[in-house]
Amino acid sequence: MHVTGLNIHPLKSGRAVPQTAVTVNLDGLAGDRRFMLVAPDGHFITQRDLQALARVEAEHVDGGVHLRMNGEELSVRFDPDDRLDVRVWSSDVNAAVAGGAANDVLSGWFGRPVKLVHMDAEAERFVGAEWAGAAAPVAFADGFPILVTTTGSLADLNCTLAEKGQEPVGMERFRTNILIDCDEPWAEDLWESIVIAGIAFDLVKPCARCIMTTQDQTTGERIGGNPIQGLSEKRMSADRRVPGVLFGWNAVPRGEGILRLGDAVEVVRRRDERWPMKVRSAG
Repeated sequence: MHVTGLNIHPLKSGRAVPQTAVTVNLDGLAGDRRFMLVAPDGHFITQRDLQALARVEAEHVDGGVHLRMNGEELSVRFDPDDRLDVRVWSSDVNAAVAGGAANDVLSGWFGRPVKLVHMDAEAERFVGAEWAGAAAPVAFADGFPILVTTTGSLADLNCTLAEKGQEPVGMERFRTNILIDCDEPWAEDLWESIVIAGIAFDLVKPCARCIMTTQDQTTGERIGGNPIQGLSEKRMSADRRVPGVLFGWNAVPRGEGILRLGDAVEVVRRRDERWPMKVRSAG
């Protein structure tokens, strides 16, 4: 097995940026989900309630980020002394916040009041102690530093969608960080730990999927095949700790280094049992 895809998402819920090589830090892939839009009260905003985020391209620049959307562009720098308490799900982060002029421009782009925040060197967030054995550092990702998916599982999902008369979907719908070329569908359910380029990754929790997987990751429109309907047949969690349909595994890196496309993937520790699923009929 080999790494066949590497992606970062500089802006949470913005477009993915494919990588040929990327640095792995303990809090995830370098540059992944370091910027985020929030409501004026600091609550995080994603494509779940602002589909237009899928149209935003974000690029790291010195001291900030350059954003593009619908032909408009904006470069934003951050003053580390200008900060805002923000919330991602149940965790609070004291993040750097963009100045008022930049936020006014972004509010105009989206037709609602928003602020742009940055997970800079002074910001800290730790999550997942109950799953990872100890709290893991993470940026603005929903729950864990890295998401791992496989080609075989996507192929199996697309077979299910085809049986339903629906269009196939691409891996971009699942906003993965590390895509592994593996022919066996759902093999990752039994991977407890993998090693890539000398770096260990513990797969600690399956990833429950939401309405964002139904959205085109270029336009934000809810069009094409519906992964939720496809996954509901064979990938509905039977464990109440992680409700809903599952695709991919949340992973915690246990070291640092550089990943490259084509790197070999070795499974070094396996689970005895798969995650329990509810099996539903196709009808």
